[in-house]
Amino acid sequence: MAVTPQTNTDLASIAEALQAHDDFIICGHVSPDGDCLGSQLGLAAALKALGKRVTCLLAKDEPIDERLVFLPGAADLVPAASFDGVARTFVAVDVPTSERIGEAAAALRDACELSVTVDHHAVDTAMTDLVYVDPAAASTTMLVWELAGLLGVDRAGDVALSCYTGLVTDTGRFQYQNTDAAAMRAASEMVEAGADPATVSRDIFQNRSLPSVRLEGIAVERMAFGCEGAFAMSWLTREDFEATGAVKADAEPIIDALRSVSGVRVACMLREQGDAVRGSLRAKDATDVAAIARSFGGGGHVAAAGFTLHCSIDEARDLVHRTLAATFAASGEACGA
Repeated sequence: MAVTPQTNTDLASIAEALQAHDDFIICGHVSPDGDCLGSQLGLAAALKALGKRVTCLLAKDEPIDERLVFLPGAADLVPAASFDGVARTFVAVDVPTSERIGEAAAALRDACELSVTVDHHAVDTAMTDLVYVDPAAASTTMLVWELAGLLGVDRAGDVALSCYTGLVTDTGRFQYQNTDAAAMRAASEMVEAGADPATVSRDIFQNRSLPSVRLEGIAVERMAFGCEGAFAMSWLTREDFEATGAVKADAEPIIDALRSVSGVRVACMLREQGDAVRGSLRAKDATDVAAIARSFGGGGHVAAAGFTLHCSIDEARDLVHRTLAATFAASGEACGA
């Protein structure tokens, strides 16, 4: 693993600690993606196989992406604000900071026995007693998969399906730069344990809503390029969502359309969200988009990151365009307007 500042233990020690407790809360980040939900539900299935009592929390009371409702246990997710149980052992997965667990922060504060983080997002701080973070892992579900093995449970069925879903989504169907030999080996193990790649692909990648497709048409029509096509940017307004009948999750796949254009090395998708603008960045070369996101107060991985700007969509477009142009110019690229 790649040692991180906040890591203070290993997965074997976490497995031993979890085995000694009985009541668990598992939470991920706000706006959970496939890796987040797969990590929560995969670990929950493993702990339940040991006879543990487990509740999976949603960091924010909002619907999950409809393409992920097939995951075993998804129907039992509880909004953190509605949780009225006893917070004994708190496990955070795919999330590095208390700010990103939203309304579940209160449950973390109330955890009276043990708190644990298993993640692949590297930050400089720790929010739990035990922390294991491996940014070299293609997905957090790869770490949950290993942890489930160390717990000694049968990983066939729900554990395999949940973990495979997280891995295939965080690697972009094994197309992103984080797809390495370790990821492929883990995927093979998950498939051998019962995960069905065709079913997961159909449910997630071939199951978009019509509003999502219409929203993508708007975004593609608006695409703007910079640095002779090295980066592409587009944006969506509240009015676009209203006109198409789309919800927030419908915008998630759109950045891949920008990223797929020949010559584009970095793609950025902006969308209005309440009084703010949410930005997503994807790279298909060595450009560190996490560094760009951090300049806006966000974060993420080298090839995939996000941020939030508290300004108008027009101001956000101008700021991000200038920042991307400056990033490429600093690397010696010829960047015009």
